[in-house]
Amino acid sequence: MAQIKDLLLQLFFSLMPFVLYSFYYRDRDTNYTKKFILITSMICLFLSMTFASSVEKGIQFDVRYVILFFALVFGGFRIGLLLMLEFVLYRLYLGGPGTSSAMGMMMVMFPLSVLLCSVYHRTSQKYLVAVMAGLCYSFFPLLLLYINRPDYILTHLTYHILIIPVHNSVGVLLLIYLFEKSATDKDMYLRYLQSEKIEAVGQVAASLVHEVRNPLTTVLGFLKLIRQDQAMPPEKLHRFIDISIEEVKRTEAILSEYLSMSKPLTQKREVIDLAHELEAVAEVMTPYATMNNVSLILHVPSEPVRLSANRAEMKQLLVNFVKNAVEACSAIQKGNVTLRMHTDGLLVKVHIRDNGIGMNKEQLRRLGSIYYSTKNTGTGLGLTYSYQVIRSMNGTVSVFSELHKGTEFTLSLPLASKDPDG
Repeated sequence: MAQIKDLLLQLFFSLMPFVLYSFYYRDRDTNYTKKFILITSMICLFLSMTFASSVEKGIQFDVRYVILFFALVFGGFRIGLLLMLEFVLYRLYLGGPGTSSAMGMMMVMFPLSVLLCSVYHRTSQKYLVAVMAGLCYSFFPLLLLYINRPDYILTHLTYHILIIPVHNSVGVLLLIYLFEKSATDKDMYLRYLQSEKIEAVGQVAASLVHEVRNPLTTVLGFLKLIRQDQAMPPEKLHRFIDISIEEVKRTEAILSEYLSMSKPLTQKREVIDLAHELEAVAEVMTPYATMNNVSLILHVPSEPVRLSANRAEMKQLLVNFVKNAVEACSAIQKGNVTLRMHTDGLLVKVHIRDNGIGMNKEQLRRLGSIYYSTKNTGTGLGLTYSYQVIRSMNGTVSVFSELHKGTEFTLSLPLASKDPDG
């Protein structure tokens, strides 16, 4: 039973580099480094030798060669050399009658490991080489020990032909297979992220060109007309110039939206009264709603509703939602937008409801995606920015909509923690 326990413990030590890799690199946007291989290998070698299995005092067996082979494969020759140095120093410190035999074995096994590592990198049958390495790590130490201590080997023959091969063969195969698969999957994931970034840049460029080209084409056309018609009446000339100025302003607004998306969200926050902010936004947006023949209705609590946020970002996202709601009602009669706020436990919920054109399932699914808009003249950046701000505050957005009946957005944001001194 004690030998089974030692076996399982050594197998655990042999798999520790994989376990540490899975834990440390799980949420990182980089893959393993040689420094990581060195540190984890040294830790695993130290633990393996400290809690080695043994059937006779002074003669220890562990997964040192498994860790060495792993370090050579994924870290290179220098990492393997440092690991061998660690083994030599620590084995001398541990001492015992098996020290000289252990040193002799390492002098043979290190160059063999380097050779097997070279074969591993050149062949497509990598796992076959790993199995061969495990068998070599079981056979050659057994042979060398038999030459020096045949009585010891014959006394503990079952241990050496069953336990030790499992130590090495299963350990090296599992470690190499699991680590290589995880590292390969991580590499594929990182390449996928990179390709997504490139695709996003392409989408930004294409969207920006599309958005800016139309107003610039309009301005260019009017400038050509002005140049061709030298005797153009002043009122017509002024009208053309006014239209051109409006198109230039539209281009500037589009560029400003793109620039706002490229800026990182600020970490500077303060405790604000969301009820007051929503009232201010409603006051600002009422003329715009009136211009679009839309009624703006506001229901907020009489007491302050405090949350931690950046005031400018919060105001901008509220304006974005209210503006979209107003524009959704602009094409119908008796359009109205209702803004309602209430607290729900540790959250404040803001409901923005309109009775406008509504959205279908496909539009709802894509809502908030970058550069997607339900409006012909929109870029979709306003809602994308708003979603980004809400997520940065650990908030959520839910939306319910029916075609030709209207839409309701519900913003759920965490309330500011109460001051214990207040």
